Amino acid sequence: MKRTFIILAALAFSCQYAMAQESIPLYPAGQIPFAKENTEVPKITVYVPEKKRSNIAVIVCSGGSYGGRANNVEGIPACRQLNDAGITAFLLDYRVPNASRMNEKEIVPLTDVQAAIIYVRSHAKQYKIKPDKVGIMGFSAGGHLVTTAETHFNKTRLDNPGHINLRPDFVVAVYPVVSFADSLTHLQSRSNLIGPDITPERIREYSNELQVSDETPPTFIVSAIDDDVVKVGNSLYLEAALRQHHVPVKMFLYAKGGHGFGVNNKTATAQWTAPCIRWIMNEKWESDL
Repeated sequence: MKRTFIILAALAFSCQYAMAQESIPLYPAGQIPFAKENTEVPKITVYVPEKKRSNIAVIVCSGGSYGGRANNVEGIPACRQLNDAGITAFLLDYRVPNASRMNEKEIVPLTDVQAAIIYVRSHAKQYKIKPDKVGIMGFSAGGHLVTTAETHFNKTRLDNPGHINLRPDFVVAVYPVVSFADSLTHLQSRSNLIGPDITPERIREYSNELQVSDETPPTFIVSAIDDDVVKVGNSLYLEAALRQHHVPVKMFLYAKGGHGFGVNNKTATAQWTAPCIRWIMNEKWESDL
């Protein structure tokens, strides 16, 4: 009898959690920008907390070298951690660049992030969030994507008749690819986004440490010093650029952990998620709490 009760309780919890999620196509049918006939359909999945304690929203972008999305390791656990803190999360399945499925592939992921920002802000009342409290979080190549969104928000190819602000209010970049310079970049991510025609002009355009301005939003950066996939220098150069422009920035560095640890660095006792959520909930998004 007790075993039956436990199973039923677990099923009820699973159903309740599933009901709190809703997957929505990012664009109306037949209106996907830059799409070819066999295009991937981007979507956004809403994670609503059981106990809402904040009117802040976070759009989450998993990594995957711009060749896939590591949702099970990065995006979904991050959304759940945000939900546990009472924050509404939106997992974005942005399109990975693929010339056979889309035109102008290098701007497609950014276009999808900007469309997600428009969706969240235009539906703020529905989700009981504030349109001026919308941040984005990205891991690895997703970190490159969110740092592109924070430095290229004045550039878009989207129709935006409502003139909705495309600038995120804050950014969380976790072991991010930031630079496309030969000495720093993750070559596979760079190749997947802007290859095979990799020119100095494109390298500079997508080296986001070079695109920081006084208008770049506050940023929380996470990295491990021993990361042998995406060099920690990506994070350090971004932090330095933000400080030079007096943009609030907070850095959380691990001595060990490598790459791809997601929300749980098993080599460490103190995790980045708790101070990051405090930083988000503080709402001032200052450099030091």
